[in-house]
Amino acid sequence: MNAPVVTPERLKSASHIGPVDWRRVVQWLSDDKVISHEEAQRTVARCSQAESSQHALVRLANVAMERASDGKPLDIEALTEYLAQRAGLAYMRIDPLKVDVGRVADTMSATYAERHKVLPVQVTSKEVVVATAEPFIDDWVAEVERQSRRLVRRVVANPQDIHRFTAEFFALAKSVRAAQKAGGSSGGNSFEQLVELGKSNKQLDANDQGVVKVVDWLWQYAFDQRASDIHLEPRRDQGVIRFRIDGVLHPVYQMPMGVHNAMVARIKLLGRIDVVEKRRPQDGRIKTRNQRGEEVEMRLSTLPTAFGEKMVMRIFDPDNAVKDLDALGFAQHDAQRWEALVKRPHGIILVTGPTGSGKTTTLYSTLKRVATEEVNVSTVEDPIEMIEPSFNQTQVQPQLDFNFAEGLRALMRQDPDIIMVGEIRDLETAEMAIQAALTGHLVFSTLHTNDAPSAITRMMELGVPSYLINATLLGVLAQRLVRTLCKQCKQKDESASREALTEVVKPWKISGSYHPYKPVGCVDCRMGGFRGRMGLYELLTVSEALKDKITQAPSIDVLRRQAVQDGMRPLRLAGALRVAEGLTTMEEVIAATPPLE
Repeated sequence: MNAPVVTPERLKSASHIGPVDWRRVVQWLSDDKVISHEEAQRTVARCSQAESSQHALVRLANVAMERASDGKPLDIEALTEYLAQRAGLAYMRIDPLKVDVGRVADTMSATYAERHKVLPVQVTSKEVVVATAEPFIDDWVAEVERQSRRLVRRVVANPQDIHRFTAEFFALAKSVRAAQKAGGSSGGNSFEQLVELGKSNKQLDANDQGVVKVVDWLWQYAFDQRASDIHLEPRRDQGVIRFRIDGVLHPVYQMPMGVHNAMVARIKLLGRIDVVEKRRPQDGRIKTRNQRGEEVEMRLSTLPTAFGEKMVMRIFDPDNAVKDLDALGFAQHDAQRWEALVKRPHGIILVTGPTGSGKTTTLYSTLKRVATEEVNVSTVEDPIEMIEPSFNQTQVQPQLDFNFAEGLRALMRQDPDIIMVGEIRDLETAEMAIQAALTGHLVFSTLHTNDAPSAITRMMELGVPSYLINATLLGVLAQRLVRTLCKQCKQKDESASREALTEVVKPWKISGSYHPYKPVGCVDCRMGGFRGRMGLYELLTVSEALKDKITQAPSIDVLRRQAVQDGMRPLRLAGALRVAEGLTTMEEVIAATPPLE
């Protein structure tokens, strides 16, 4: 918002000692023409009708005053930023991912923070940054400086955030300290010592109340931050928690190794994983609920490392795991062709791309659309990513000699209509998938290739004859994920030229409008400039002309040229179109997609 520049003279006339008064804030907003005189009168009339113990900014935000410049309502953040500039202090929106909870909780007690309605958010060797929503009260500053032996730098933050994070930060720090105390000196063990500890009773109890609270906090915090994965990583001296958000890992918290071990044990217990076994990788799954009461499923994976067990929890939020084609990022051109492909009665459809490119999400979303009451949809997966009630899902178990090929062989006797194979890894699985397609079933599966045409040559490298590929393969969808620009802060990129875009997509040409944007960074996107991800797709359909090109030794270039003639748009071109629409950046697209050849 365009708040006024605060001069020393104006600051002196505006400031006062004591809590922020809503009437005074309304008067300031009117004086600075942020709101109209009429809007100020209406606000005073509405707020005067009833007394309230709410903070002045919360009270005014509930009124939703209209900004004079554009008619948009003044929310709590806009009012907080305005108050900060009026008081001559910096504005901060608290990002919990960037707060070292352990250090800030040692600065003052929870009781002291709640009494003065302040929250330390950053601690360095020389200063403590303290957030407050009462910039005209500073009688606590001298005491904090004396106790911490550091200078205090005040910033103004949303009073609702201060209230919420004060409770969360100090509760977390208290739980970690309680867990550490209960665990005694069990932290900081080598891998060999941890194996022995697993057989003894010296380890911190996984059911200790402090451990239970830390694990509960971890999950709810991850859901709140839109994390797709939670990493619990043992290091030499401490355990580290990291979240993957929009494809990027963010450090969240560090804790003593004793607490880390207890957290891993607690989660293994809930996921029905052998708690004592620490020498081999294990898998499990947990169902829990988020703050809205919705069920969330997590897949667990443990791995022995030099300093203990590493655990990764992959979060499968049903709202994110199963989407429609528009939400996945399909352009209209590809969406129509994909819809036509999945309605075919039998054949093989492959989805390709590296790990983490969204293949499973695409398959689940597609299968969800075709899984009606009239058809039997069965899957064989390794592992089952997310339990879906409308599918019959089977987990492969290599230790029982039950692999993809055996799973497919068993499914063929289960009267299926549509089959999904987690991955074609070998000739045996490929042959079973082809057999299923030849006998009247629609088969979906994945491959690891760089682009769609390469899936054909990859099948032949596995040993599948070209005539069987021609007889069964319907199409190949290659995909990648790119980060999308934050809608709140993205700005038009005046430096980006159409010529630069044209150079990247040669020999293709892009017509139509061109609206490039660049990332800026705000609190909503954690100053990164991106929020969320979208898919880029390259859809090859097997036409009669392409079948003529699939011989015993097909040229990948010949296959690619024919696929393009049949309507395939390369991944980089799909990304460039999204850049032209202002949804992502060319740098993101270049990093995620193979070059045009």
